[in-house]
Amino acid sequence: MILEDSKHKTNSKREQSIYKCLEKIKSSWKGDVGGLIQDWEEIAGKQLALNCTPLNIQNKILTIGASHPQWRQALQYNRLQLIEALKSFGYQIQEIRIRQYYPVNFVTKESEKEIWEKHPSRTDKNGVINCPFCKVPSPKGEIKLWGKCSFCRRKELRLD
Repeated sequence: MILEDSKHKTNSKREQSIYKCLEKIKSSWKGDVGGLIQDWEEIAGKQLALNCTPLNIQNKILTIGASHPQWRQALQYNRLQLIEALKSFGYQIQEIRIRQYYPVNFVTKESEKEIWEKHPSRTDKNGVINCPFCKVPSPKGEIKLWGKCSFCRRKELRLD
Protein backbone atom coordinates (compact mmCIF):
# COMPACT_ATOMS: atom_id res chain seq x y z
CA MET A 1 0.00 0.00 0.00
CA ILE A 2 2.79 2.42 0.87
CA LEU A 3 4.55 1.49 -2.37
CA GLU A 4 1.41 2.31 -4.40
CA ASP A 5 1.04 5.72 -2.70
CA SER A 6 4.63 6.65 -3.47
CA LYS A 7 4.15 5.49 -7.07
CA HIS A 8 1.03 7.68 -7.35
CA LYS A 9 2.93 10.70 -5.98
CA THR A 10 5.76 10.09 -8.46
CA ASN A 11 3.31 9.95 -11.39
CA SER A 12 1.60 13.10 -10.15
CA LYS A 13 4.96 14.92 -9.94
CA ARG A 14 5.82 13.77 -13.46
CA GLU A 15 2.47 15.01 -14.77
CA GLN A 16 3.01 18.38 -13.09
CA SER A 17 6.55 18.51 -14.45
CA ILE A 18 5.35 17.76 -18.00
CA TYR A 19 2.54 20.30 -17.63
CA LYS A 20 4.99 22.99 -16.44
CA CYS A 21 7.34 22.17 -19.31
CA LEU A 22 4.54 22.45 -21.89
CA GLU A 23 3.31 25.71 -20.37
CA LYS A 24 6.86 27.10 -20.52
CA ILE A 25 7.12 26.15 -24.21
CA LYS A 26 3.69 27.65 -24.90
CA SER A 27 4.62 30.92 -23.16
CA SER A 28 7.83 31.11 -25.23
CA TRP A 29 5.61 31.15 -28.34
CA LYS A 30 4.19 34.56 -27.45
CA GLY A 31 5.09 36.88 -30.30
CA ASP A 32 5.99 33.91 -32.51
CA VAL A 33 3.88 32.14 -35.14
CA GLY A 34 3.20 29.25 -32.73
CA GLY A 35 1.54 31.59 -30.26
CA LEU A 36 -0.27 33.40 -33.04
CA ILE A 37 -1.79 30.15 -34.24
CA GLN A 38 -3.07 29.60 -30.70
CA ASP A 39 -4.65 33.10 -30.62
CA TRP A 40 -5.65 33.28 -34.29
CA GLU A 41 -9.40 32.64 -34.02
CA GLU A 42 -9.76 35.24 -31.29
CA ILE A 43 -7.74 37.82 -33.25
CA ALA A 44 -9.09 37.22 -36.77
CA GLY A 45 -12.61 35.99 -36.02
CA LYS A 46 -14.10 32.58 -36.67
CA GLN A 47 -14.84 32.94 -40.42
CA LEU A 48 -11.43 34.33 -41.27
CA ALA A 49 -9.65 31.81 -39.04
CA LEU A 50 -11.37 28.91 -40.78
CA ASN A 51 -10.16 30.06 -44.20
CA CYS A 52 -6.84 31.79 -43.48
CA THR A 53 -3.87 30.77 -41.38
CA PRO A 54 -0.70 32.50 -40.19
CA LEU A 55 2.30 30.91 -41.90
CA ASN A 56 5.34 32.89 -40.84
CA ILE A 57 6.54 35.91 -38.88
CA GLN A 58 9.85 37.36 -39.99
CA ASN A 59 11.21 40.88 -39.42
CA LYS A 60 7.81 42.01 -38.10
CA ILE A 61 6.14 40.86 -41.33
CA LEU A 62 3.34 38.33 -40.97
CA THR A 63 2.66 36.01 -43.90
CA ILE A 64 -0.91 34.72 -43.97
CA GLY A 65 -2.14 31.92 -46.22
CA ALA A 66 -5.66 32.14 -47.63
CA SER A 67 -7.54 29.11 -48.94
CA HIS A 68 -9.44 31.02 -51.66
CA PRO A 69 -8.98 34.30 -53.58
CA GLN A 70 -12.07 35.82 -51.91
CA TRP A 71 -10.37 35.35 -48.52
CA ARG A 72 -7.19 36.93 -49.87
CA GLN A 73 -9.29 39.92 -50.86
CA ALA A 74 -10.98 40.04 -47.43
CA LEU A 75 -7.56 40.03 -45.77
CA GLN A 76 -6.35 42.76 -48.10
CA TYR A 77 -9.30 45.04 -47.27
CA ASN A 78 -9.02 44.40 -43.52
CA ARG A 79 -5.24 44.38 -43.21
CA LEU A 80 -4.98 47.60 -41.14
CA GLN A 81 -7.64 46.44 -38.67
CA LEU A 82 -5.92 43.06 -38.46
CA ILE A 83 -2.55 44.68 -37.74
CA GLU A 84 -4.16 46.70 -34.93
CA ALA A 85 -5.80 43.57 -33.51
CA LEU A 86 -2.46 41.76 -33.63
CA LYS A 87 -0.76 44.64 -31.80
CA SER A 88 -3.46 44.61 -29.12
CA PHE A 89 -2.55 40.95 -28.48
CA GLY A 90 1.14 41.85 -28.16
CA TYR A 91 2.35 40.87 -31.63
CA GLN A 92 4.68 43.51 -33.07
CA ILE A 93 3.55 43.21 -36.68
CA GLN A 94 4.19 46.10 -39.08
CA GLU A 95 3.14 44.52 -42.36
CA ILE A 96 1.00 41.65 -43.61
CA ARG A 97 1.73 39.60 -46.72
CA ILE A 98 -0.97 37.38 -48.14
CA ARG A 99 -0.52 34.32 -50.31
CA GLN A 100 -2.61 31.47 -51.66
CA TYR A 101 -2.37 28.45 -49.36
CA TYR A 102 -4.04 25.06 -49.49
CA PRO A 103 -3.68 23.28 -46.16
CA VAL A 104 -3.14 19.53 -46.39
CA ASN A 105 -6.33 18.74 -44.47
CA PHE A 106 -8.27 21.10 -46.77
CA VAL A 107 -7.40 19.12 -49.91
CA THR A 108 -9.30 15.86 -49.99
CA LYS A 109 -7.34 12.87 -51.16
CA GLU A 110 -9.61 10.16 -52.47
CA SER A 111 -8.40 6.70 -53.25
CA GLU A 112 -8.95 5.20 -56.70
CA LYS A 113 -11.60 2.96 -55.20
CA GLU A 114 -13.54 5.96 -53.82
CA ILE A 115 -13.29 7.78 -57.13
CA TRP A 116 -14.46 4.70 -59.04
CA GLU A 117 -17.43 4.27 -56.66
CA LYS A 118 -18.74 7.68 -57.81
CA HIS A 119 -17.73 7.44 -61.48
CA PRO A 120 -20.61 8.32 -63.87
CA SER A 121 -19.73 5.53 -66.34
CA ARG A 122 -20.47 2.74 -63.88
CA THR A 123 -23.41 0.77 -65.21
CA ASP A 124 -23.46 -1.62 -62.24
CA LYS A 125 -24.22 1.29 -59.87
CA ASN A 126 -26.09 3.75 -62.07
CA GLY A 127 -27.85 1.50 -64.58
CA VAL A 128 -28.33 1.95 -68.33
CA ILE A 129 -30.55 4.27 -70.39
CA ASN A 130 -30.62 5.22 -74.08
CA CYS A 131 -28.74 8.40 -75.02
CA PRO A 132 -31.26 11.08 -76.08
CA PHE A 133 -29.02 12.02 -79.06
CA CYS A 134 -27.67 8.78 -80.57
CA LYS A 135 -30.24 6.41 -78.96
CA VAL A 136 -27.45 3.96 -77.94
CA PRO A 137 -27.64 2.32 -74.49
CA SER A 138 -25.40 4.37 -72.16
CA PRO A 139 -24.64 4.67 -68.43
CA LYS A 140 -27.31 6.71 -66.60
CA GLY A 141 -24.55 8.60 -64.75
CA GLU A 142 -23.21 10.03 -68.01
CA ILE A 143 -26.69 11.09 -69.17
CA LYS A 144 -27.33 12.72 -65.79
CA LEU A 145 -23.97 14.53 -65.85
CA TRP A 146 -23.82 15.73 -69.48
CA GLY A 147 -27.35 15.11 -70.84
CA LYS A 148 -25.80 12.70 -73.39
CA CYS A 149 -23.49 9.69 -73.54
CA SER A 150 -19.69 10.05 -73.40
CA PHE A 151 -19.38 9.48 -77.18
CA CYS A 152 -21.82 12.30 -77.98
CA ARG A 153 -20.08 14.44 -75.36
CA ARG A 154 -16.72 13.78 -77.03
CA LYS A 155 -18.15 14.85 -80.40
CA GLU A 156 -19.49 18.01 -78.80
CA LEU A 157 -16.08 18.88 -77.34
CA ARG A 158 -14.12 18.16 -80.52
CA LEU A 159 -12.70 21.36 -81.96
CA ASP A 160 -12.16 20.12 -85.54
